[in-house]
Amino acid sequence: MEVFITKANGSRQLFDREKVVRTCLRMGVNQNIAFDIVNEVESQLYDGITTGKIFKLVFSLLRNYKPSVSHLLDLRKALSLMISKPEFEKFVQILLSFNGYAVNSNQLLMGKCVRHEVDGIARKDGVTFFVEAKHHYNYHTPTGLDESRIARAVLEDVTEGYEIGKNNLKIERAMLVTNTRFSEHARIYGECRNILQIGWSSPAKLSLQSMIEEKKIYPLSCIRGLQNETRIRLVNSGVILIKQLINSDPSKLSRRSGVSLSTLRKTINKARSSPFWE
Repeated sequence: MEVFITKANGSRQLFDREKVVRTCLRMGVNQNIAFDIVNEVESQLYDGITTGKIFKLVFSLLRNYKPSVSHLLDLRKALSLMISKPEFEKFVQILLSFNGYAVNSNQLLMGKCVRHEVDGIARKDGVTFFVEAKHHYNYHTPTGLDESRIARAVLEDVTEGYEIGKNNLKIERAMLVTNTRFSEHARIYGECRNILQIGWSSPAKLSLQSMIEEKKIYPLSCIRGLQNETRIRLVNSGVILIKQLINSDPSKLSRRSGVSLSTLRKTINKARSSPFWE
């Protein structure tokens, strides 16, 4: 039976059981359990059910099979909880480096007209990009055309600045990285202007979601119950990822970050139970 679900933006689409299966597999259960969960979800569907209610149901069922899931937040929500600067910017830089880019953090580039501060310079396969990280606290908010237009304008100015000798770094392309999707106008404009636009689920094989999951580069914000103040102290101490937290020396990290040793040990124990680092 076909059941239509209601998305956060009010649009409706057919329920896709494969999406639920993929979510379950990402949370560390095997395929048999994933199929059991999606079958139970299907038995409770009704026309117009929201994606939020489906997600809550999936997590509730997952906890029966894998209790450690109770320590985790959905990746998309976790990304939205990050602080735009410096947390999300640093995370993007790390993510790109794990995916084959040589990355330099925040840079000043002199254009023909003005100086531009960019979130990073990334190089791969002989191409040099300037990087802008665009973070939204509401993960349903699309990244719009204005951001793409600005990136194009910056590229033109720094290219002209290079050509007249105002800077010595040749930038070939602009790169925008966001935790949400790009609007349709932004997507079309970006393709036309050769801007690499990395969003939550696009482009294929280079989306934010796929890069994170393939390399298991999960941020600290995925840990449920981790206080913002504690997380930011860790971020400012150079710990952005769950992997980094697990591999740290708690005593040294406590002294460096100012986070109590007991809090760190509890947080590390939560992180160790996560399928994200396995």
